[in-house]
Amino acid sequence: MGASLADTLDALLPQTQCTRCGYPACRPYAEAMAAGEAPINRCPPGGAAGIGRLASALGSQRLALDPACGEELAIERIARVVEADCIGCTKCIQACPVDAIVGAMKLMHTVLDGECNGCELCLPVCPVDCIVMEPDPALPPAYVRAPQFRARFEARTRRLEGWAREDEARRRDRRTTPGELDPVAEALRRAQALPS
Repeated sequence: MGASLADTLDALLPQTQCTRCGYPACRPYAEAMAAGEAPINRCPPGGAAGIGRLASALGSQRLALDPACGEELAIERIARVVEADCIGCTKCIQACPVDAIVGAMKLMHTVLDGECNGCELCLPVCPVDCIVMEPDPALPPAYVRAPQFRARFEARTRRLEGWAREDEARRRDRRTTPGELDPVAEALRRAQALPS
């Protein structure tokens, strides 16, 4: 029953993977709610409507959004890279949970408008503050685009897990420690594997 309830709750979340709820992704938050370990009011991207859907699924009382998690936005927002200021560090690419930022080391990056979920995880990692969030009134609410965000997050997770397995196999084969891998070759290999 717990897994089924977690599936139901996870399907009601916007899948922005923004971590504002205090969990590393939407699925762990859904599992915590299903287990009675987390309240239903910790998802700013889902907002009041999302809290209402979660309350209905759990047969519980609606709650106001927990202000410690952030504020509900009236208009969806997407990230934009200020191209003139981008130094090509790739930190935003690494932080994006849905692979909505593309670019290469020491080259300008850009955001794929249709893929950005507005999670804001790229903002704090940018060393030159060249990313801004812009309102986009044409975008539907995040929960409407949740299947798209979930698919991209899961694809990214599988890719990162594959890289981790490859790294571990390489370490075993070469009997090396993580610090002994050639960082330039590793960065090139990973950059080539990023979606275009």
